[in-house]
Amino acid sequence: MNNDYLYRAQTIIEDPRILSIVVSRRAKQLALGGRPMVKCDSENHLDIALLEIAEGKLSFEFPKKNVELTLEEQVLADTLNEQKTKAAPEAKKE
Repeated sequence: MNNDYLYRAQTIIEDPRILSIVVSRRAKQLALGGRPMVKCDSENHLDIALLEIAEGKLSFEFPKKNVELTLEEQVLADTLNEQKTKAAPEAKKE
């Protein structure tokens, strides 16, 4: 995996858990025959997915509340909500 692509992708998707999910899902699509949206020197599917994120060709969004989430997605959403809740009171104290 190319560290430069990783650092560039981290500036777009800062949460490492979300980044790993987005990259792994896109790499799987590429492995199953999906076409790359960018030209990349590497043939590694992870590198291509990271470069697509870094260049703004690939993003993510959370589903709306009324849509059922998988267990993995629900745990991730709950964790992010807890982090936001914990960070909000600390920001108000300052």
